[in-house]
Amino acid sequence: MSLEQFFSEAERLNLRVELRTPDAPFVAHALSNEALFQLPLLAMAILTLAKAKSKPHLPEIGQLVGECLERTVAGFKGSSQDIGWSANLRIRTIKALTFLEATGLAHVDQHSREIVATNLGRAVYQYAVEEDSPLALSLGVIETSYENIRAEARIEGEVR
Repeated sequence: MSLEQFFSEAERLNLRVELRTPDAPFVAHALSNEALFQLPLLAMAILTLAKAKSKPHLPEIGQLVGECLERTVAGFKGSSQDIGWSANLRIRTIKALTFLEATGLAHVDQHSREIVATNLGRAVYQYAVEEDSPLALSLGVIETSYENIRAEARIEGEVR
């Protein structure tokens, strides 16, 4: 069944999705932190950061991924949730990094503690961004966010 057929059939059957019950007040259904903590998305975010000129360091990867996602996902822009400090995000980010290392897509330099994308990791990233998809768009925004975070850090370092 195609997507068009699905919606036609749903309309014909008058199917509706009720997001609230009649006796319960309206509750805004916002994207929760848990929705962002999917390992494939986190792994792609790490690859995006690891292929940049300025490599992320291992101790800061959870915070950086969180900050980039906050700047990327519309539901978190201007939010007070500060997901970069989420323990759950940090744990899942390390799991995603472990996956990247196990598959040869990235590695942690033992001397500098920088996370570096391998040639295979760069190829996977390139393949993902060549498609015209929401993932490609999100990875582009994550890349820009990371560059902005690094630029802000350089400016703050110069000012202090």
